Amino acid sequence: MEYTWRWFGPGDPITLNEIRQTGATGIVTALHEIPNGTAWPVDAIAGRKAEIEAAGLTWSVVESVPVHEAIKQGTPERERYIAAYRETLRNLAACGIDIVCYNFMPVLDWTRTDLAWRLPDGGLALRFDQTAFAAFDLYLLQRPGAEAEYSEAERTEARRYLESLDAAGREALIDTIIAGLPGAEEHYTLARFQEALDGYADIDAERLRENLGHFLRAIVPVAEEAGVRLAIHPDDPPRPLFGLPRVVSTPDDAQWLLDAAPSEANGLTLCTGSYGVREDIDLAAMARRFGPRIYFAHLRSTRREADPLTFHEAHHLGGDVDMVAVIAALVAEERRREREGGPRLPLRPDHGHHILDDQRRDTRPGYPLYGRLKGLAELRGVELAVRRLLS
Repeated sequence: MEYTWRWFGPGDPITLNEIRQTGATGIVTALHEIPNGTAWPVDAIAGRKAEIEAAGLTWSVVESVPVHEAIKQGTPERERYIAAYRETLRNLAACGIDIVCYNFMPVLDWTRTDLAWRLPDGGLALRFDQTAFAAFDLYLLQRPGAEAEYSEAERTEARRYLESLDAAGREALIDTIIAGLPGAEEHYTLARFQEALDGYADIDAERLRENLGHFLRAIVPVAEEAGVRLAIHPDDPPRPLFGLPRVVSTPDDAQWLLDAAPSEANGLTLCTGSYGVREDIDLAAMARRFGPRIYFAHLRSTRREADPLTFHEAHHLGGDVDMVAVIAALVAEERRREREGGPRLPLRPDHGHHILDDQRRDTRPGYPLYGRLKGLAELRGVELAVRRLLS
């Protein structure tokens, strides 16, 4: 398998030269400076690719080409944004970049309530606390209709949690949830965030799925013609939030997506942390089931807590994910590709803990140097052991 590393471009405090020393050979990145809905020019793509190759690395995966909210909402303006998306795919292919990871989550990307939750070993992890989330939703955002989505006990617990926070704690919770995430263009205030949610007032899961199907039928033929493989990322967390529907949360959702636009160009990103939050998903079985259509893998583990809706990022080989079984399934798929002359499977360590000097470096939440380096080393070791045992 090809080991890759997410890099956020020239402004990333982790340099390409440092990444090369981690053992990764591929870069996962995007042109984050280009506004959502704007086609990526060939010269900008080629320039970023040349910069990566000058450091002795390869631009292996685009993560991501954002899907404009007009496409997700199915508004009349969506066609011009779909046209720009098609142009970007063609331009990436012209530069020799052929895997595009994207997601279809309304309004927000991955959502957490704490970006630096201290673990017993002193490391800092990302965490989603359902009670903190409810406190934000009910009493800080005061989203219309939110009360009906929580029990009386949940509302009482959320109120107590909010009362335990001082003004700075409340602002930190707001910023953590809505102020934007690594690579994201959107940065919301509470008012603007509610306005964004209001744009989905009449969109349920069925309609969002219809909009996704429309998008796929429009771009998959272009991707197929250009030789690009699309790899959708699952919802994170894999369930509705803020009354918004989410439609890429289960194996059945993945199957629907593949059936909606049948083509080898239409594939999946297997994110073990996102899918792994759900107790009802067997990740190794999912890797075996969808192996030929998994074009990219995010390997990380999460740990469900006493409240099953609360979880934190665990060590890569810990948590609730049977990482050895998942890697064994991916190795089997990689060997099939090797026999048939297919492409390698790129994977990357995701959402590492901030450990050692990470806690003194100005790196993005979930994207430290040493925490991901540790995860990468562990994952490479598991793959080597699996291959040796299967030989």
